[in-house]
Amino acid sequence: MHATHLLIPLPPAPVGAVLTPPPELTRLLGLMAPAGRLDTPEDSPALPHELVVARHNGLNTEPGHTPWAAFETGTVGTPCAWITPCHWQVGAQYVALADPDTLALDAAASEALMRAAEPYFAEDGIALHPTQPGAWLAKGEVFRDLRTWSLGRATGRPITPEMLQASTGHHPGLRRLQSEMQMLFYTHPTNDERQARGQLPINAFWVTGAGALAQAHAPRPGMVVDGRLATGDPHAAWAAIAADIASHWLPRAQAGEALQLTLSGERAAQTFATQPRSVWRRLRQALSQADTTFLTTL
Repeated sequence: MHATHLLIPLPPAPVGAVLTPPPELTRLLGLMAPAGRLDTPEDSPALPHELVVARHNGLNTEPGHTPWAAFETGTVGTPCAWITPCHWQVGAQYVALADPDTLALDAAASEALMRAAEPYFAEDGIALHPTQPGAWLAKGEVFRDLRTWSLGRATGRPITPEMLQASTGHHPGLRRLQSEMQMLFYTHPTNDERQARGQLPINAFWVTGAGALAQAHAPRPGMVVDGRLATGDPHAAWAAIAADIASHWLPRAQAGEALQLTLSGERAAQTFATQPRSVWRRLRQALSQADTTFLTTL
């Protein structure tokens, strides 16, 4: 099945900067009309594009309560969450979560840290399982109704007491584990090796995607999430996205295929959809140069 919905998460723009979309994107928008908007409050624990993906897959869209770990691993009936070993940057007046993707934690180091942490988590009825470098699947009743902040929302911003309390659900076991892991990781050989290579030490963990699924829930086809703007050179990413739009999405839209495009920022996601040809013909002049000022509101 061909994808019919393109979702592009937009990174935060520098202060004072105005996003200028490539002409290919403007042309595609010119063949579409607004088809729904999702707004989130400033203190939402989930990014708008994460909620769009959750809605597409029929998952819980209450911010902070989408059971991503259960969904992504096919775990049914057992509450679970993702545990991400991470680095907290401690300043004079703040603590911030460093981007886990920059830590380059390989599979061997990730599992070594997990094996050291296992007995401590087990004391609170939490079983850890290695799944991929830099992420552990954690299973335990504590995760059933836990409201968590996504890594995308938490990374790079000061970790407030409210965020930390939300990420542990005011659960004394999880709060204690945070302190225990800080001490355990501080003396772990893996961190000695990392620091000898000039890498940031692992000094904490972050909980995301908590919840449970009552029945098997397969991913629904049809959506492509293009996350290239979140990594690497934004100019190169825009160029690659523009090329894909020109070769794949524009011809299909021009042929009258039913397609959707969602552009998602820090606070909102705006969806557009192609219109029936008869409608498009009536509005062709008005839409020949799409108005992209809405991007400043995402």
